[in-house]
Amino acid sequence: MKNCFGQGMTLSTLAGMTLLGLAHTAQADVNIGAILPLTGTSASIGEDQRRGIELAVEQVNAQGGVNGQPLHVIVEDSAESPVTGLNAVRKLTQVNHVPLVVGSFSSSVTIPVGQYLVKNNLLHINISGTSTDIRKIGATSWSVIGLDSLSASFSAEDVRQLGYSKVAFIAPDGAYGQGMAEQFTKAFEKAGGKVVAKVLYTSGQPSYRRELEQISRAHPQAYVYTSYGQDAIVLNREAWELGLNKTPWYGMYLTMAIEGSPAQYTNGQVGMEVAGIDQKAASGNGANYAELYQKKFHEKPRSVYGSYAWDSVMLAAAAIDKAHSADPAAMISAMKTVAPGFTGITGTLNLDADNQRQSQPYLKVKAFNGVPVPR
Repeated sequence: MKNCFGQGMTLSTLAGMTLLGLAHTAQADVNIGAILPLTGTSASIGEDQRRGIELAVEQVNAQGGVNGQPLHVIVEDSAESPVTGLNAVRKLTQVNHVPLVVGSFSSSVTIPVGQYLVKNNLLHINISGTSTDIRKIGATSWSVIGLDSLSASFSAEDVRQLGYSKVAFIAPDGAYGQGMAEQFTKAFEKAGGKVVAKVLYTSGQPSYRRELEQISRAHPQAYVYTSYGQDAIVLNREAWELGLNKTPWYGMYLTMAIEGSPAQYTNGQVGMEVAGIDQKAASGNGANYAELYQKKFHEKPRSVYGSYAWDSVMLAAAAIDKAHSADPAAMISAMKTVAPGFTGITGTLNLDADNQRQSQPYLKVKAFNGVPVPR
């Protein structure tokens, strides 16, 4: 691996010491941290988020940095593990002495990382965790992405509009899946539908045939699922092998659910996705994220989640500027003023008293050749 950090560096080494804004180290940098899944089954999305952070750092520093100093983000790998995530946040706060950390990807890592930061009077910005338990992290945790209560309501209404009233629900057994199952069931029943079968599966299994066969016996009109990483790949393949794809499948966060699966297993699935860019807001901020991404990385954004990572850096920079300091106490005071009405490329946050978005833009999508497209 050859890069600006030297030659022969492995990904695992890089993950623990990635320095965004390294070119400015001759000056006194303002340091913040990020924890992302740079290895593991969600590494592609983690890399997309890392790129979003990198682009944001370049934008901030091109405009003079924060308080006249370059912004510097230290990125650590969560490997999708709560234990690894906690080790990473301890390193960032105790060794690198950062006042603020953004991340991680999954709620099961985001929650303990956020709780650690709040307990130590430091700042946390959630960029992609959506479990409603994130609302309970604490007063110095802010979200730039909407929680499952919003996505579940949107999905339930969408599924009913598609004409389905009896569905089976599939999700991982963890903070994210449990919360999504509860929220979707509540919203779907309120909309006049019924969840006739439900499976919360144990992640990491080599096969889910038993679970799929179990819920198929309920003869649902559609399967509603949310999954990611290797689990989603196995589910999609085995559902196809069992012929369950003849019944419609609806994916909540469809990009995440079909990532890595061959198109033959997922073509025709419909679902919802977080809207990555609010074009009006992005234009108002002078940033064409997709163009910047394409120019630097020579491909389209891999997911919608990089734009939320971008917004997290811009929000942190705004708080530092408002505080005229990277001191945690000063930043917390500034964030309380800046964050509620902050407008990024994903839109205006419109945060409530728990620092969570009250509205979130979503898209109705369909899988075509392995890629979600608008429907």
